[in-house]
Amino acid sequence: MRLDPGIHAELDARLAAVDTHLSTRYPGDRHGRQPVHTVYVPADRFHQNLVSEWGGLARAALETAPALPYPEHLHARVTAKLAAEPIEDLRIDFEDGYGIRADDEEDAAAEAAATALSAAERSTPFVGLRIKSMEAHTRRRSLRTLDVFLDRWFAGAAELPVNFVITLPKVSDPAQVAAFAAVCGRLDAAYGIALRFEIQIETPTAILGADGTATVARMITAADGRCTGLHYGTYDYSAACGIGAAYQSMEHPAADHAKAVMQVAAAGTGVRLSDGSTNVLPVGTDDRIAEAWALHARLVRRSLERGFYQGWDLHPAQLPTRFAATYAFFRDGAAAARDRLTAYLDRRDTGILDEPATARALAGFLLRGLRCGALDDDELGGFTEDRLAGL
Repeated sequence: MRLDPGIHAELDARLAAVDTHLSTRYPGDRHGRQPVHTVYVPADRFHQNLVSEWGGLARAALETAPALPYPEHLHARVTAKLAAEPIEDLRIDFEDGYGIRADDEEDAAAEAAATALSAAERSTPFVGLRIKSMEAHTRRRSLRTLDVFLDRWFAGAAELPVNFVITLPKVSDPAQVAAFAAVCGRLDAAYGIALRFEIQIETPTAILGADGTATVARMITAADGRCTGLHYGTYDYSAACGIGAAYQSMEHPAADHAKAVMQVAAAGTGVRLSDGSTNVLPVGTDDRIAEAWALHARLVRRSLERGFYQGWDLHPAQLPTRFAATYAFFRDGAAAARDRLTAYLDRRDTGILDEPATARALAGFLLRGLRCGALDDDELGGFTEDRLAGL
């Protein structure tokens, strides 16, 4: 061997900064469950019985409307989900869904939201607020709403709900993210909490900056570890790109480009992705409901196939297709994933040369299917949740 043994220490010193950057900026996927959707409810329509109300309306839609565009065997699983946990992630909306109101009216709404959420007869695994943006004309109102909500919350409760998150909309520049992260630091100190937030990607400048860089990647850095997710805003982004209203969609090429950049920026960072929504609601005649359900189910499946495991729902009648499409996706692929993972671990030749990264993806697929309720323990061929998480 002719290589000087001292080369190791030399390389360690030379690459120390890179090693630190990679370990902190790219820690890998975040552990734990990811919700399959986020339900947005305008703040003035939120009340303490909302979760049960939405569950009842979703079950009624499933029972009285045309059949779901999925096999009948999923019906019982979806019905059970709608009864047990109709909403996985709830966002009380003070932005577009709520609009611009007088200050005293929004103050009252923020206090009422905190009171109703603390008194809610059913909790959701994930919950939070969407405040107004950090743009000049709304930032004061945005921060006031958050402060009023927190003040009322801690007047009657000791802790924020688990997985509480703020959604920051219409972010255009990393400086807005850094500024909001600094505000979160002030609120942390004031209330004894640790706030985290999601970034909504609704403007072209959030994807491509004037200097030619991928702005969204810089936003994750600017969040200083507080960013938990990137959420795509279908209609604001499409409109900002000049796309006509009739063609604005989650599957427009402009949407696919934006989401591909988001996906690359978030990869390995622990920041999760969420697709947007469709505004075609399943209401009206049976034919219109059937068409809207077919569209929603197809778009949910399309997002899942592209690695976006979460999306937005805006109406109770969208919940049946959200869960049916999600369950069908994981159930359709479960047997192959389970068999390939077993073969990989057993070092069996199946004609498919899987590598460690693929094995991790197979385990992740099964784990997501189990955690969202699409799969049961006895369908995993002996794999437990702990073992899959370990893989």
